[in-house]
Amino acid sequence: MKYKAIGVVLGLIVVAIIFVVLALASGALFIVDETKQVVITQFGKPIGCPITSAGLHFKTPFIQEAHYFEKRLLEWDGDPNQIPTKDKKYIWVDTMARWKIVDALKFLQSVGNELSANSRLDDIINSATRDAVTNHLLVEAVRDSNRILETKELGEDAIVSEEAMERIEVGRQHLTRLILDKAKVLAPQYGIEIQDVRIKRVNYVEEVRNKVYDRMIAERKRAAEKYRSEGQGKSAEIEGQMGKELKLITSEAYRQAQSLVGKADAEAINIYAQAYSQNPEFYSFLKTTETYKNTIDSGSTIILTTDSDYYRYLKGLK
Repeated sequence: MKYKAIGVVLGLIVVAIIFVVLALASGALFIVDETKQVVITQFGKPIGCPITSAGLHFKTPFIQEAHYFEKRLLEWDGDPNQIPTKDKKYIWVDTMARWKIVDALKFLQSVGNELSANSRLDDIINSATRDAVTNHLLVEAVRDSNRILETKELGEDAIVSEEAMERIEVGRQHLTRLILDKAKVLAPQYGIEIQDVRIKRVNYVEEVRNKVYDRMIAERKRAAEKYRSEGQGKSAEIEGQMGKELKLITSEAYRQAQSLVGKADAEAINIYAQAYSQNPEFYSFLKTTETYKNTIDSGSTIILTTDSDYYRYLKGLK
């Protein structure tokens, strides 16, 4: 009896497996993944609500068809568009977006597939981008804050362009929010919800770009000239300080030298005075002979009177 029961169970399992295989082969069973949602159509017309729960599901084979759609976020990457700003400057604007299918039935009925949906998004997002950009200045599409201007107002050294000096009320981030809000209004008719829109890149058209490059070159040259002038001023300041310190050092050295000379002269005079006080007659004789030596040489002729003090010691010679 035990083996008989086991055989019955195995038989039922085999029958169930065969049934599942046949059901899958005939299309009666289909599997919905966690990342997918399914719309069932019969002879091309939708039947029932979209299936969003994962697992095994049944449909009538041969006459019903399962259409799978993504539940995850999808990527939209647009082509760059040339758009004029409010101040009549043409720029290339490159945008990107993230979207998802929130109503698979409406999505199937309106666009059918992701390729057609991307084509619709081209029209929706590009139109919203054009409206937003044409109603705002170029600087508002490029910058997102007044940080550069505030830095300049604080007196910090910065070389900035004329556009950077403009104060903005609507920045680039707010501009993308305007694009998103406008695009969100039109997308639901296709069963689509746009989650986010970003301006990926902004480029000038060639004519404007050349003018911008010329202005950037002029600004860099002006900055270089400013730094060069500041360097020359600093160099002159250092040289002036060096000259001043050199004069102070020279003056102090001259003062010390004169002080030493004065002290030496005073000491010499003191020595002379002491020597004179010890033997005035000898000192007078010594100084006189030194005078003879310094004033008379072999090429000199002196005419003196006999009562001259200069001749006093010569008269005593015999």
